[in-house]
Amino acid sequence: MEYYTLAETEEKFAELIWQNEPIGSGDLVKLSEKEMNWKKSTTYTVLKKLCEKGIFKNENAVVSSQITKDEYYAKQSIRFVEDTFGGSLPKFLTAFISGRKLSKHQAEELKKLIDEYKEV
Repeated sequence: MEYYTLAETEEKFAELIWQNEPIGSGDLVKLSEKEMNWKKSTTYTVLKKLCEKGIFKNENAVVSSQITKDEYYAKQSIRFVEDTFGGSLPKFLTAFISGRKLSKHQAEELKKLIDEYKEV
């Protein structure tokens, strides 16, 4: 599984693209200046990095994603569980709900997810 490591500003920039894609690169420069106070050169430098990482592409001056926002965050979540809990989902869930009570609805949702994704 491929992991993407983004700095905080890169992630904020990625969010900007995901919210507005597909977006012309010129429009992205204007939006980055407005939202992040970036110069044109900064926008293109960070965009190039994110394209090299395989997250976005810039074809014919149109920027679009190669992975969705949901895919990106799913991979980040998997990496967190692997790095922090040795890949153990039960250990993660135990830590996450420690000291809290699940509502009946939450427990039912978790049971459905487990049944849906359980190996047969």
